[in-house]
Amino acid sequence: MKNKILSLLLVAMSCSVAAEEFVASYEGFYDRLKVVEKGDFEFARVNFYLVEGESKEPCEIADGKIVTERSTQPLQYTQDAQLMLPVNEKLDKDKAVVVVTPKSAQYCEIKIQIESAHFTNQELTKRKIYQLHHEFESLLSDLSGVFVGKLLSFMLPEQKGVTLEFASHVDLSAKYVYCEENRCRFEVPNSWETDDGKFNVLTKLVSAKPWIAK
Repeated sequence: MKNKILSLLLVAMSCSVAAEEFVASYEGFYDRLKVVEKGDFEFARVNFYLVEGESKEPCEIADGKIVTERSTQPLQYTQDAQLMLPVNEKLDKDKAVVVVTPKSAQYCEIKIQIESAHFTNQELTKRKIYQLHHEFESLLSDLSGVFVGKLLSFMLPEQKGVTLEFASHVDLSAKYVYCEENRCRFEVPNSWETDDGKFNVLTKLVSAKPWIAK
């Protein structure tokens, strides 16, 4: 059965009243990061966020580290709780563990998100959106083959196109484009592959993700 959403949740074991550490094997993250590193992706990336179990809002992080039997190093993370994990073969071989201490949340999970890197208003052409769409498709397909027996496994969802979110309301009127408030969804026909037609949007583009069928 196909997933309704792209994000897959890895449950953190946290049941007491006080916030507990989130602990997960580095291996599951590494396997997916290596897929991106080996692929020919200009824009598509796989990112990991720590979110609260019910609200899916970012879990505010107090501290994070990557631990092996012989070493401990700081874990880098952002204000929106994205875990900035290195691609490190030695950490994988050493069976490293990712340990995160939330500030207050009692129950946190990992959200895996395929999204763009460096996709801005300058890339708002049909050709670039076509490229982004097919990079997302390729990455989804590649990742779907790296799941048997792995902790962060998921099934391949059905991708309809690309979803772009902007800093404020957008009103685009064009074939294959569907906008609501600050979000626009793009179906991507094959004719866009060589079409340099530009979408003129003044408000800042803040995110680009696959459009996944419900």
